[in-house]
Amino acid sequence: MTDLMTLIQTRRSIRKFQDRPVPEQMLHKVLEAVKWAPSWANTQCWEVIVVRDPAAKEKLQASLPPKGNPAHSAMVQAPVVLVLCAKTKSSGFYKEMPATKFGEWMMYDLGIAGQNICLMAHSLGLATVVVGLFDHDKAAEAMQIPAGYELVTMIPLGYPAKSSSAPKRREIAEFVHYDRW
Repeated sequence: MTDLMTLIQTRRSIRKFQDRPVPEQMLHKVLEAVKWAPSWANTQCWEVIVVRDPAAKEKLQASLPPKGNPAHSAMVQAPVVLVLCAKTKSSGFYKEMPATKFGEWMMYDLGIAGQNICLMAHSLGLATVVVGLFDHDKAAEAMQIPAGYELVTMIPLGYPAKSSSAPKRREIAEFVHYDRW
């Protein structure tokens, strides 16, 4: 078993996938990682749509700009696309009012759930890329998202067709401040 830091350091955003299905038990483990993600006051505001149907993936792909998003082909090439949605006015709210300056915490909660997806998938030999540049309303319409929910992000999932090296990272001393800025 690989230790957590190695998984964190070696996970990459992969945009090219093998033509090979993701076994059901592996998909279940990835979804189990969402189940255990922390969330504001344990609201668990997420809903996940597992998309395997080629026509549905094409509709999702159509919500991406044809140029400028390197994940464009991954949307149909990956055997699975996980569509992460969030219940609105849930995470970050107390008595139907925003509890903090930032209001909705659904993006934060789905970010954690998304990271759990990416790390679990990587630990299983699968690859992911988090897709955020798309027409959210068009994708939500394609997935028939009900009122009171937002489609936040999409994550193509499958076996990587190729791997890549790590991009340069800032040194800890470049972003850490002690006791004040």
